[in-house]
Amino acid sequence: MTSAPTTTTVRRVRPTDAARMRALRLEMLADSPLAFLETVAEAAARPHAEFAARVAAVSRGDHTAQFVADPGGRLDGHAGGTAAPDEPGLTLVYAVYVTPARRGSGLLAALVDEVAAWSRACGRPELMMEVVVGNDRAYRAYQKLGFVDTGVRVPHPRIPRLHELQMRRPA
Repeated sequence: MTSAPTTTTVRRVRPTDAARMRALRLEMLADSPLAFLETVAEAAARPHAEFAARVAAVSRGDHTAQFVADPGGRLDGHAGGTAAPDEPGLTLVYAVYVTPARRGSGLLAALVDEVAAWSRACGRPELMMEVVVGNDRAYRAYQKLGFVDTGVRVPHPRIPRLHELQMRRPA
């Protein structure tokens, strides 16, 4: 028996998504703890009102935006973008995540495409992301989306023994 394909809308997050975004954030942190800049415990301890305010803040404007994959229930994925502080034409892509059941489905490309379209609309023609060195699955996935390893390595912001590599592509 084959299940029906899931129809998923990829769109900018809305203030009304706060509870579902919180659930997705906790999933992200539990599934891929090295990829994000907070722990499950830190995120779980944050009051819902604070979380809702953060979601509302990234639902509008051209400095920071978050996009979600919404099949109509639990959110399936997330990608964010923020203006680089030192490069006016660059958007930093962050907090990219696709639930394990949807990996390999094209959802990653759809999420990154939404960040790229938003970036271009804001006058930033280039994207950059950082990937933990050794996360070969993510590295290969981003290469397939056109990201190129720049050769730049930076310390992981929370775990000093790890490094991240920078990848860039046109928006």
